[in-house]
Amino acid sequence: MGNDLPTHYEQLKTAANRTSSWRERLEAVEQLGQWNHPKIIDVLKHRLNNDLVYSVQEAAFRKLQQLGEDVQLPPRKQGEPIHGVTKILLRIKKSLPAGHSFESFKEKLKKMRIDLYDTYEGVKGAEFDQWLESKWAELRTR
Repeated sequence: MGNDLPTHYEQLKTAANRTSSWRERLEAVEQLGQWNHPKIIDVLKHRLNNDLVYSVQEAAFRKLQQLGEDVQLPPRKQGEPIHGVTKILLRIKKSLPAGHSFESFKEKLKKMRIDLYDTYEGVKGAEFDQWLESKWAELRTR
């Protein structure tokens, strides 16, 4: 573990805060955790306390512990990670032609709200497609 900032610190910091990819945030947390520096500890604490995807929070927690920080793993949040998700999904469904496929809906969601898509994919894991399809099926457009 180094005590200096890595040469690519700014890139890692940007990746750690990228809302469109929980996988990039997770990878950045793993890499940042190799250096013991106050700026890096700040980034890791921010991910620990603010990430919507629990696996990213867990990784930040583990890295901070390895760096000797006295931290607590926050409890897994209950409820929806993004407020108003049903309204957002309904708006997207209404924007598509009647009789559209689930795949069309999924693609439009990915294009319009990658942050939402990515967050729920990270939170739901292997159950994401099933969850999204059931949400899509229950949305009423009139």
